[in-house]
Amino acid sequence: MSTVIRPLRETDLADADRIFRVAFGTFLGMPDPMRFGGDTDYVRTRFRLDPAGAFAAERDGALGGSVFTVLWGSVGFFGPLSVRPELWNQRVAQALLEPVMARFAAGGVTHAGLFTFAQSPKHVGLYGKYGFAPRFLTVVAAKPVATRATTGAWHRLSAVADRTRALAGCRTVSATLYPGLDLGAELDASITHGIGDVVLVDDAHAPTGFALCHVGAGTEAGSGTCYVKFGAVTGGAEAPRYFERLLDACEAYAAEAGAQTLVAGVNLARDGAAAALRARGFRTVIQGVAMHRPNVPGYSHPDAWALDDWR
Repeated sequence: MSTVIRPLRETDLADADRIFRVAFGTFLGMPDPMRFGGDTDYVRTRFRLDPAGAFAAERDGALGGSVFTVLWGSVGFFGPLSVRPELWNQRVAQALLEPVMARFAAGGVTHAGLFTFAQSPKHVGLYGKYGFAPRFLTVVAAKPVATRATTGAWHRLSAVADRTRALAGCRTVSATLYPGLDLGAELDASITHGIGDVVLVDDAHAPTGFALCHVGAGTEAGSGTCYVKFGAVTGGAEAPRYFERLLDACEAYAAEAGAQTLVAGVNLARDGAAAALRARGFRTVIQGVAMHRPNVPGYSHPDAWALDDWR
């Protein structure tokens, strides 16, 4: 049977979400695979943020799987990639990776990556065929939200009058991590579609740090949770202090939003950032391996004060 690869359509989203949950829940051995992910939503969220980055695999006229690409300027990653369990080992995942690699090339991505199961030779081997190399572990960690004094001013991007100028300030911060790293489109779209908000530290228009946060059901966070999808501060000698301010601001935002749990991911090559999370009481709930293409650190190294997990 042949696999047809095409753009994912809005009419596919219910099936794509079901396949995503069943595929991951089955791999993890859950008694009821459909419970995987709870009331988080990766499929509709990723589609709304960038429909052009979503691809479908079709078998005999039925949806067999999907994949989502994320372009942050010169950095790209993909996921979730999910295939119906009865189609596993039939090269459907490989077929879905072809448009992913083509989009990275067309988008000028110079550093690509993904998050996958560290314990799975099958997954690591599959992505290795496309030039992705396993590097450091990435952990997703959580802590109870506490009301605490912040160490500096912070702002919500949704409330800033000059959003264009603030986004330019975020771009300046991210570029200190990796040349061309730019989340501007996703930051703006997250607010436009009501998916999340952006915390800005210190000056709203020239921040020393920023964080993209999702809160609640129907986002990548889930009920009662504030999830820091990405966070970063300007590099240099002051970076550790700026990072503490950013963590303060994220927790303050989570408390204001009514979340009980704060979640953030960090690559363990960023040992200063990882240590700062541990010192605040974050505890690992998920861990996987970051795979890079090419096999270089990118912005996962000790001098990078950043949060993300590429799930």
